[in-house]
Amino acid sequence: MSEDSLGGNRHDDPSAGELSPGLRRRLRTERVSSYLLGGAGYFAVGLFVVIVAVLTYQSLPILAEYPLSELLLSSNWDPASHEFGFLPAIVGTLYVTALSMAMGAPLAILVAVYIAEYATGRTKTLVSTFIDVLAAIPSVIFGLVALVVVVPFVGNYLAPAVGADATGLGILTVSLVMAIVVTPFMISLSVESLEALPDELRESSLGVGATRLETIRSVLLRAAGPGIFSAVLLGFGRVFGATIVPAMLIGGQTQLPDSVFSTGQTLPTLIVNDFGELMSLPLTQSALIFVGLLLVIVVWLFNFSAMLVRRRLKRRWQY
Repeated sequence: MSEDSLGGNRHDDPSAGELSPGLRRRLRTERVSSYLLGGAGYFAVGLFVVIVAVLTYQSLPILAEYPLSELLLSSNWDPASHEFGFLPAIVGTLYVTALSMAMGAPLAILVAVYIAEYATGRTKTLVSTFIDVLAAIPSVIFGLVALVVVVPFVGNYLAPAVGADATGLGILTVSLVMAIVVTPFMISLSVESLEALPDELRESSLGVGATRLETIRSVLLRAAGPGIFSAVLLGFGRVFGATIVPAMLIGGQTQLPDSVFSTGQTLPTLIVNDFGELMSLPLTQSALIFVGLLLVIVVWLFNFSAMLVRRRLKRRWQY
């Protein structure tokens, strides 16, 4: 190799001399972009810390007056008598969340499998479009339709069929509607996870003699498991923090439910129903802000635990 060619290689190498103007601009752009992205991440963390700090500070008056065990385990909620028991709202929230996810998550996974693996052509386009439209409908519309359709159905037909006495408003009604509300979101994310899988997975499984159903059950669902788990997690978060649909359909009675047909209360509806008229009472305002702090803590703990579980599942299913 000639000396001129060596010299040419050294001249073309940016590390051997001064960087070209174009390369300097690209490096500068990448550096600025990294700073902006990092700043956005730190801003999100800082915003979360500020929200928790504000809620904690505003919750101190109620925590100073009542022990935490009494607030969480007492079933008496009467702010006028200085009784602040959150147990009925906690139980109602758990009932609604559990029933909604039990009805919505399996349906979402089955529909996602159908769209991603079975539907083709116009059928796939039609079903996918219908799911997207459902996801875009405001929750209050579901609540209005439920008042006209679901409430009479539960009160006049479903409850009498099982020997229960109900007006139609209650935990079961809210759970049915919330399952419908969150299912489109879970379907969309699950479909994306399944369609993102390489075709080699399907071809390899089918090539060794597995049926399509066996391929879906043993290969595709396992490979897309972390994404589907994330979709279910999103559904949980939406149900746990839902406000407008439970406020319209749960009945607004702060009592321990004795059946799924009972009226009740959730933590978000407790804030919505009482905060406006009782915000002039400092202790009651502090109690309701403490409910908001509980919601933030529970959702954060669930998300953090789910992230750890998702990472473990991803490592296990990949290897």
